[in-house]
Amino acid sequence: MPRIALDDLFRLAVPSDPQPRPDGGAVAYTLTTARREPDGNHDEIWLAAPGAEPRRLAEGSCPRWSPDGRTLAYLRSVEGRPQIHLLPMDGGEPRVLTAAPLGAGAPVWSPGGDRIAYAGPHGELDPHAPVVADRLDYKADGAGLLRGITTQVFVAEVTSGETVRLTEGGFHAGEPSWAPDGERLAFTAGMEPDGDLRLSSSVYAVEAGGGEPKRLTGPEVIASGVWWLGGRLVVAGPVEPVGHTRLHLVEADGARELETGLDRNVMVGAPGYPGAAPRLAGGQLLFAARDRGCTHLYTVPLTGGTAVKVVGGDAVVAGAGIAAGKLAYVAATARSAGEVYLMDLPPGGTSETSGESPPDPSETPAPEGALTSYALADVDLFTPVRRTFTAADGTPVEGFVLRDETLDGPGPLLLDIHGGPHNAWAPVFDGAHLYHQVLAARGWTVLTLNPRASDGYGEAFYKAAAGAWGLADTQDFLGPLDDLVAEGVADPERLAVTGYSYGGYMTCWLSTRTGRFKAAIPGGAVTDLVSMGGTSDMGYFLKMFECGGDVVPQSPLTHVDDVTTPTLLLHGDTDDRCPVGQAEQWFAALRERGVPVRLVRYPGASHLFILNGRPSHRIDYNERIIAWLQQWVTGSPS
Repeated sequence: MPRIALDDLFRLAVPSDPQPRPDGGAVAYTLTTARREPDGNHDEIWLAAPGAEPRRLAEGSCPRWSPDGRTLAYLRSVEGRPQIHLLPMDGGEPRVLTAAPLGAGAPVWSPGGDRIAYAGPHGELDPHAPVVADRLDYKADGAGLLRGITTQVFVAEVTSGETVRLTEGGFHAGEPSWAPDGERLAFTAGMEPDGDLRLSSSVYAVEAGGGEPKRLTGPEVIASGVWWLGGRLVVAGPVEPVGHTRLHLVEADGARELETGLDRNVMVGAPGYPGAAPRLAGGQLLFAARDRGCTHLYTVPLTGGTAVKVVGGDAVVAGAGIAAGKLAYVAATARSAGEVYLMDLPPGGTSETSGESPPDPSETPAPEGALTSYALADVDLFTPVRRTFTAADGTPVEGFVLRDETLDGPGPLLLDIHGGPHNAWAPVFDGAHLYHQVLAARGWTVLTLNPRASDGYGEAFYKAAAGAWGLADTQDFLGPLDDLVAEGVADPERLAVTGYSYGGYMTCWLSTRTGRFKAAIPGGAVTDLVSMGGTSDMGYFLKMFECGGDVVPQSPLTHVDDVTTPTLLLHGDTDDRCPVGQAEQWFAALRERGVPVRLVRYPGASHLFILNGRPSHRIDYNERIIAWLQQWVTGSPS
């Protein structure tokens, strides 16, 4: 059976955002594919049910069922702007509900099914007007300069399409959630005058007919999402800038943390950070949390208690929903970038508390009940093997080794470093790192590690590199490399390092610490934390909270005189998270010092282009990594 090729990106179909029909008999979801012409990603709404082949419903994304299950609302582009459409499920053509000048957001049905709320952009868009900023949040990666555009809460009447805006101000409202009586909506927002400096975000409620929003929470939680579930307001967010996201219940005097007994980070879901919004499962709350690289589903009583894992295994959950006693979810595994599953609730599980040693993910309930089969059945994939290494100070460091186990003798090794720094590698297949599989087929070993600051290993580990980027975690990379060299897996003369975002930072940092790497490939890198603090859309947060304010010793640029490694810089031209100036500074510094270096800039590409950017850029990114490694490590032609 052949191995995967980079062009197989165009054969991948990745489901997301599963929404079970109210009767639990079927699941609507978004299916994303990459297309050559036009050069972009394509979203469609599909429907899957037990015993039937999945079928396409419409172009678009964000499917949401009406309470009676007779209508499906979703987003589809109209003249370049996303608008809410309504599809009657008993037949007929879809109807456009909104005509928002700047586009609508994901639809949220009212309990009675007569209205749909959404959070969408508001303001006057003039691309030629001067950009005036009084706060630090005047730009955002993927959106660019916001030019005074804010995100506000709107409500549209389903019958007439009449739309009213419920909020107004210089803040960005999160996705709203309806109260069970349909009279109010809750949402998150940072309305405080210095919220951009303190990273404050609170929960607010506004009457469905309009009025002044009422603040419901204070500084006890940095609210990132809110959901009205079973008459209770559930809030997700950390209690400090660098720390786990936790679940909270809104009481009369503010938010109270919901006890789960887990020392794990709650994952509500975001690009590059898979998870699922909390959902009500009878008297239980369903939520997602990161565990040793994987993202799993748990339930816990709404009154608090010990969480029970209901979906585990070596899998990454990316979206979940509950209806009529059925749990629908999407999960990636070692063979598939994602499948849609449907199962009964409750399915049982293993109880875990913070006082116990959590079991290996492979020993917990694995995904079952797949309704789809999107895995590429005609290619053979290498499977990552979980390993635990020990750093120089005795700290356990978990990682994954991907290689052809039939090969003998030491071979070339690529160390790939994840971003964040609070992300984590998982033993699952994904389309963003196809070069892993290609390199393994060519005799390489690919080592992915979850060092200090990685997610899924407890909050102390999560915070272990705060204020000590590079200083705390260097040993977490070099020690495992030494082990694999000693074991005869890696050839010490054929080592290379790459990484994206924080991984790009660490790639540059490691090249200042050691000359053992024959090639370095930082993507979306951070090289100068001083300039980063004033130019990134998250610069102040990174400088003051992640790095503790004293950023010069933690900046690779401070130590650039020690670099000799041939370096390939790959960077999105419109990256506002790690601005392209970070790569430009490193490129200029190495060029001035005579170090072999190349800079590749991807026009129009934001920070996450390796996940959701133009397919041509994503293919090129993979190709250039492989070519640079061939040129500088294995001696093959570039």
